[in-house]
Amino acid sequence: MDYKNELFQKAKPFIETCYLELGKEDAISERLIQITTDIDRYGYYEHTAEELSHGAKLAWRNSNRCIGRLFWQTLEVVDARHLEKEDEIYAALLNHIQTACNGSKIKPMITVFKPKRNGAQQIRIWNHQLIRYAGYDTSGLIIGDPASLSFTTFCEKLGWIGTRTPFDLLPLVIQTKQNAPRWYNLHEDVVLEVPIEHPEFPSFAGLQLKWYAVPIISDMMLEIGGIEYTAAPFNGWYMGTEIGARNFADPFRYNMLPKVASLLGLDTEKNITLWKDKALVELNIAVLHSFKTAGVTIVDHHTAAAQLKRFEENERACGREVTGDWTWLIPPVSPATTHIFHKSYNDERLSPNFSYQNRPFE
Repeated sequence: MDYKNELFQKAKPFIETCYLELGKEDAISERLIQITTDIDRYGYYEHTAEELSHGAKLAWRNSNRCIGRLFWQTLEVVDARHLEKEDEIYAALLNHIQTACNGSKIKPMITVFKPKRNGAQQIRIWNHQLIRYAGYDTSGLIIGDPASLSFTTFCEKLGWIGTRTPFDLLPLVIQTKQNAPRWYNLHEDVVLEVPIEHPEFPSFAGLQLKWYAVPIISDMMLEIGGIEYTAAPFNGWYMGTEIGARNFADPFRYNMLPKVASLLGLDTEKNITLWKDKALVELNIAVLHSFKTAGVTIVDHHTAAAQLKRFEENERACGREVTGDWTWLIPPVSPATTHIFHKSYNDERLSPNFSYQNRPFE
């Protein structure tokens, strides 16, 4: 199958689904004729603003690893396909951060930049997330986030200099076409961060933990009807365990459980004391409490699981099977207390969808 025919075979089911769901069935045939003409003439076709918007929402609906898909229809889609220069893209990324933050009432959002053209990349954002903390290896002692070590080293080679605290904001790194990547500072006044405190243990504040309010994934590719958008940062809001049970607790991340256990006076000599479990629960309580106190949108894993159940019911009512990756959908804390743990999911990959891309700095 040649490239043009393959592209049309991907475009056709998307257009049919999109227009059917939008109540525009009568326009399907004419639109497919136009797409065929464009592919024959240019080697690609361009989505209308309406197709882009609905396609991005479908990609969220089809995301097998996401527990928060109940809200897929609320996604705010920003069409930034007209932007070409790094400075313009940087400004659009800052707008995304501030708009998604929405004064602490987090808004699900995606900003879509130029897609590939005949297989050639137009725009790429090198950050894993628009907001993330740097990681430094200082003679075996890691300061900051170990997950950011390689990207931090790359940014330093570009000329960026961090202050080497545990929570240095990494710069934004943008590449257009095959040009050299450029970095831009991400200033603290643009980023909403939440200091972590515990409602019952005031000494928790002594850990000097904080986390950013909005998780904006920026290194995944959005595919809609065969068109590949290599730069399409998107966000929902945090589920508390993402911060409390993973970012802070994983031994290969901030590894805070031993410090929390010590603060709580727990016996860490024996596993039978379940000190890790106790520390993990209190750390997650602190995260949820801190975000709620700051008025920043967050969801606990029990509520998120209940929301996924509603999503499953809604999809069944529409005659659609819910696909999912069970290993990602179960929360990392008390998974057996949710319905997700006790059922199975079809992990078939549907389109439109998001996919991982190779990290260019590794």
